[in-house]
Amino acid sequence: MSMQQPRHPAFTAVENFFGSPRFSAALTQTIIGAALGSLFLQQLIGWAGLLAILGTLVVLATLSFLARRDTVEWHGLLPISLLIFVGWAAISVFWSQYQWATFGSVVYFGTVTVLGIYVALIRDTIQIARAFGDVLRVALALSLVLEIFSGVLIDAPLRFLYIQGNLAQFGPIQGIFGTRNQLGVIALVAIVTFVTELRTRSIQRPIAIGSLVLAALMLALSRSPVAFGTFVVVALAAAALYGLRRVSAERKRFWQIGLLALTIAVGAAAWAARTPIINALSASAELKLRLQLWQPMRLLIPLHELEGWGWIGHWREDLPPFQFIPDVAATPASGMNAYLDVWLQLGLVGLAAFVGLVALTFIRSWLLASRQRSFVYAWPALVLVVLLVTGFAESSMLVEFGWLTFVVCCVKASRELSWRKAFAATRVAFE
Repeated sequence: MSMQQPRHPAFTAVENFFGSPRFSAALTQTIIGAALGSLFLQQLIGWAGLLAILGTLVVLATLSFLARRDTVEWHGLLPISLLIFVGWAAISVFWSQYQWATFGSVVYFGTVTVLGIYVALIRDTIQIARAFGDVLRVALALSLVLEIFSGVLIDAPLRFLYIQGNLAQFGPIQGIFGTRNQLGVIALVAIVTFVTELRTRSIQRPIAIGSLVLAALMLALSRSPVAFGTFVVVALAAAALYGLRRVSAERKRFWQIGLLALTIAVGAAAWAARTPIINALSASAELKLRLQLWQPMRLLIPLHELEGWGWIGHWREDLPPFQFIPDVAATPASGMNAYLDVWLQLGLVGLAAFVGLVALTFIRSWLLASRQRSFVYAWPALVLVVLLVTGFAESSMLVEFGWLTFVVCCVKASRELSWRKAFAATRVAFE
């Protein structure tokens, strides 16, 4: 009979360090911070510095995961829909029109995906919401400080950070996120997160209220039509969830179906009245800008309609076909529409995989939010509303913070409502 060799004390100490809850909490905040401040970091230390940070985080996340592998539940570990979409993006390197750029972009995309999976597997939903809250507070406060410095103290733009210095005119401001629309999206995610912290009493009430005031102020100063319109949708979704959570279990399915029908009707009405809505939001200039971008994209898509041109994430303006599309923004280029961007880069197959992934993630998150008693389950659902709605006017959902946040919500929803987990439980019951 073989006897197990005792482990060296140093190995045990290292495993305890990487497996400690304190280390995983700090690493989670660092991951979220690196993704949220990616543009800020890239402008300060360059792409090499940002990639070094992300690579180090992957190594640390791998060590932490291995140290805590026994605590991770393996049934329904990763959603198949997520694997299909990421896999299709990865194999697009074989037919890409810019293979080396696609290879580098896939590695970058995969890095953010791995970090998102780590956060979702290691931390509980309330811990994740708290980590997002802490990072968002720092990012919004830093944005406000830099805007005060630029717009009030020196009265000059900080061009290397894309800050235009418009605070004295009450905006629009950009913060550390490059554009007013991106600042608006971040402020909306922050509002959802801070309300969750307030409702779950996970932080002190004065801090939660102060954080909400800060996020609301940054949203207002962004003067982002995209964020203002999304705010209305998020408010309606929150009201719908509030009502559903108070309906009895027997009647909940009926109300869910009725809500779906109402959503379709309201969406159709909003489309029919899109012109007055756009005018009310003062978004005609934003729409004109996007149409200048979308029209050439629609001409390029049919050239590789099924498989796409190849994954790129952030556009490379020195590569075809992106060099033939007009530059309509002062920040790293994108399609300003996540769904159209996926269609261009990954074709109809990739778009179908993406829409399926988005639909499954949102349905699972919505069902959890309406069924579970704890308010923290509303956080992924409402954050997804922010990401999916703004995805019609921005592509930030496909990269860095947007993609990391989506992956976290996707994996958490899949683990809670996984058909593989339910199948495994049913099989055990019959054995």
